[in-house]
Amino acid sequence: MSQTQMIKRGELAIRSGCNLETIRYYENIGLLRPPERTDSGHRLYSKDDQARLGFILRGRELGFSIEELKSLLSLVDSHGYSCGEVFDLTRDHLTSIRQKIIDLKKLERTLADVSAQCEGGDVPECPIIDALYGHKVIAPN
Repeated sequence: MSQTQMIKRGELAIRSGCNLETIRYYENIGLLRPPERTDSGHRLYSKDDQARLGFILRGRELGFSIEELKSLLSLVDSHGYSCGEVFDLTRDHLTSIRQKIIDLKKLERTLADVSAQCEGGDVPECPIIDALYGHKVIAPN
């Protein structure tokens, strides 16, 4: 690909809406391949690099972890993946998301119950603090 069709990291950040440091981080951990460089050392990103970053960013929006994305990209990079393999990784991720939703609903109920006991007044006794400590706290005189 000619260098005129490639973009520098700053332009990649603008086009993708991704922070420069995040792009650098994805390169450092191997999610993004090392980019080509100009003679003066500027990084150049191809259309494939841009698409890969888009894949990573969309995956992160969907809650995939870095390790899950590494697994997905490894499958893609091998060119030998099956839809079933991708489905299995996605199904595992969905199971994890569903468990997080259950945990968050439980957390919501607990916080709602504790905060419903609080009058929010100027007294030093606070049921929220008591719940965090796991017992009633005696305020110092």
